[in-house]
Amino acid sequence: GQLVAIIGAVGAGKSSLIQAILRELELSEGKISVCGEVSYASQEPWLFNGSVQQNIIFDSPMNAERYEQVIHVCALKTDLKLFPYGDKTIVGERGVSLSGGQRARINLARAIYKQADIYLLDDPLSAVDTHVGNHLFQKCIKDYLKEKTCVLITHQKQYLSNVDRIVLMDNASIVSDGNYHELQSADINQLLVSSEVASIESDNGFCIVKDKNKNNSDNPTILFRQDSIQSVSSSVNESKIKETQIEPIEEAEICSTGNVSKSVYFSYIFAGENICQLMITVFATLFTYIICSGGDYWISFWVNQEERPFNKIKSISTNSSIINGESTVILPSWSISRETCVTVYVTLNFAMILICFIRNISIVSVFMGISKNLHNTMFNAITRAKMQFFHSNSSGRILNRFTKDMGAIDEILPLPILFCIHTSMTIIGTIFIIGIVNFYLLIPTFIAGFICYKTIVFYLPPCRSIKRLEGVTRSFVFAHLNASFQGLTTIRAFKAEDILSKEFDSHQDLHSSALHLFIFSNAAFGFILDIICFTYISVLVLGILTLYNETYGGNFGLIITQTMNITGLLQWGVKQFGDLENQMTSVERILEYTNAPKEAALESSPEKKPPKEWPDKGLVVFQNVYLRYNEDSPYVLKNISMKIQPMEKVGVVGRTGAGKSSLIEALFRLAINEGNIIIDGIEIHELGLHDLRSKLSIIPQNPVLFSGTIRTNLDPFNKYPDHVLWNALDEVELKKTIESLNDGLDSKMFEGGSNFSVGQRQLVCLARAIIQNNKFLMLDEATANIDSHTDELIQNTIRNKFRACTILTIAHRLNTVMDSDKILVMDAGAMVEFDHPHNLLKNKDGFLFKMVEQTGQATANMLHRIANESYKKVYNTAAFSTEITSNSVNEIKKNS
Repeated sequence: GQLVAIIGAVGAGKSSLIQAILRELELSEGKISVCGEVSYASQEPWLFNGSVQQNIIFDSPMNAERYEQVIHVCALKTDLKLFPYGDKTIVGERGVSLSGGQRARINLARAIYKQADIYLLDDPLSAVDTHVGNHLFQKCIKDYLKEKTCVLITHQKQYLSNVDRIVLMDNASIVSDGNYHELQSADINQLLVSSEVASIESDNGFCIVKDKNKNNSDNPTILFRQDSIQSVSSSVNESKIKETQIEPIEEAEICSTGNVSKSVYFSYIFAGENICQLMITVFATLFTYIICSGGDYWISFWVNQEERPFNKIKSISTNSSIINGESTVILPSWSISRETCVTVYVTLNFAMILICFIRNISIVSVFMGISKNLHNTMFNAITRAKMQFFHSNSSGRILNRFTKDMGAIDEILPLPILFCIHTSMTIIGTIFIIGIVNFYLLIPTFIAGFICYKTIVFYLPPCRSIKRLEGVTRSFVFAHLNASFQGLTTIRAFKAEDILSKEFDSHQDLHSSALHLFIFSNAAFGFILDIICFTYISVLVLGILTLYNETYGGNFGLIITQTMNITGLLQWGVKQFGDLENQMTSVERILEYTNAPKEAALESSPEKKPPKEWPDKGLVVFQNVYLRYNEDSPYVLKNISMKIQPMEKVGVVGRTGAGKSSLIEALFRLAINEGNIIIDGIEIHELGLHDLRSKLSIIPQNPVLFSGTIRTNLDPFNKYPDHVLWNALDEVELKKTIESLNDGLDSKMFEGGSNFSVGQRQLVCLARAIIQNNKFLMLDEATANIDSHTDELIQNTIRNKFRACTILTIAHRLNTVMDSDKILVMDAGAMVEFDHPHNLLKNKDGFLFKMVEQTGQATANMLHRIANESYKKVYNTAAFSTEITSNSVNEIKKNS
């Protein structure tokens, strides 16, 4: 029943300890005994594409009373009120439709809702603002879990005095272990800063906290808890959540209907972009089948030539003459020798081999070019798509296009195309030859063709729809598999493998049912064609034997072989045409993504091209800025108007979901902006996206790292020499860590930087920003998941390396922004306060003042002092500059 806090620097092994408890990491020696049911909240929130309620309940049974309590203690009531469908709102893949704080609290709520004996919470308080964090700690962790064993990883040191036990880790080892007072007497006060203190002393810029009066610490705590309850409470009634709400409709995957459009065929054919090569392929294919049909006809002619001397001659007077009393057969004047027949036949075969070789090379080249261009076109379209596209299309849908559909175009589609061409050419040639031999044999051929046509018209529409349905149901399989891999640790911790397996089986069964229906319909179609072709060949052979028995053997053999050939080809060709129509749905699905709505142009027009040195000052002006994610959605930012001076450090604070991160989206033009944003005299909406975004640096809330090497993550375009990269790593104190790796800068970086701790990933992002050295830097809660030492390191690095830059910092820790030149307070997408923090704190009814007071008396005093010192420093500097300027002016006047 203890509450144990695990603290330590970045990379100390805190999360690894929890992973070992969960048996996700293999032990090299020793053992870990876990007695009881375990629940787990991961450091990086894992949400699947379902409703808020589904993400919280997960694999547990529904308990309405417990659910209500969890919603309250996790401070989700206000958010549910703001959501369009309450707790039925679809969160999207990875919670893409939610803010970082909302994702963290839903992730925590899932862990709390589960009935368990041990709760492992991996830094759940970092992604939320101060008063919500206090509410979570007091109401959720301290009160709701008071009878449970709770292991809490945290960087929020103000809570340490309220835990039962503290474990201090460093370099993957436990340095100290004990309660707060034991560790306080062990000379590590600097690691145990508490909010329940009465005095603050400043020493060389660092805040050293001393506890003077423990007896008076309870009253502020009581007041604080009342304020936090008030701040996170909602006007939502308890029964409101229980009400049956309208179920949201998840945006369906794009799926065409009806026939595959001719434009799809033309788009596929001309995707190769090499018309000359395409024409060579067409002519080579035509010439191939002309030679093939010519070879068959030449065999018939040769057989007739061999048979002619043995035919019965009806009219001796016209075909023979009497010489010396003997009858002599006179061959027609156009008869040719056997050697000539052999030579012509061999020549035709060699010509066919040669032209087939040329045709095959050209076909492979054409199909390969088409596949590459379709892939590249879709890839370019997706990388240029608006952010709303990714909000409404899960990774499963996108992966489905790039894997199964592209695989079908690469491997499956060329075969039915070739077979259809082969069948069409062969049937045309066969009909032409049959017509030459006997015109009346075309009658049953056209009748059979008409019946086959009607069968095709009846079969193809439902078969196409089934194939499209198979493609859509396959997306659910990919999406579920992808989400399961992302949350594998949480799934195992909750022992939800069986449930997830059943869900996967359900998606797989849905896909398999569509796939097998498609296969069985193909088999039924083939059986019907077999019956039609069997009837056709029977009628044709019977007609030849009964009505036309005076033909040469060569002609008769030619008709029989061509009839047998056309019978098999007719069935096979129709099936291949059906397959072609079905596989063309893959092209259709890829072309749907190539038409995704695109962002603005990447490059600026020549007359709007900014100077190379832009921005050279860092002046940012917002004029009546509104932002929303699509035309039908409500505004996320509302009428933002402010002016950020060059080299100003602006902190942005506000409750989770207040629209803080949306400011960055507006600057990067990731959504629909209205109004004007002007940077150094240039309206950003007139610029190309490359020209704008390349001049802005950002350290995001969740570190963005790519699979590759450390070098490519620091310098993706290979612009800078190694010493610049090493200097940047040294600035963020990662140089020794990288040097200890075998390959140094060329060491492997796994996808998302998973082989580094979250704090180390954030430092890599900071090093990348240092290397870019842009005039404008944005930090989106960049220090949320790191310890105070690393936070201090980042803050000092930013102050030193970005002294001449304009900085916009979004933070939950007020101490990181309290020394800013100005603070912007956001609430519900609107700007409610914007001024120096010292001025804002003078207003006791102001938003910032209330936020500061809710942190506790000691921390509030510290924040007031930081703001006051920052204000004096700025004011004294300005006054000193004014005095120097006036003295210089007076001296100039005196000299003159």
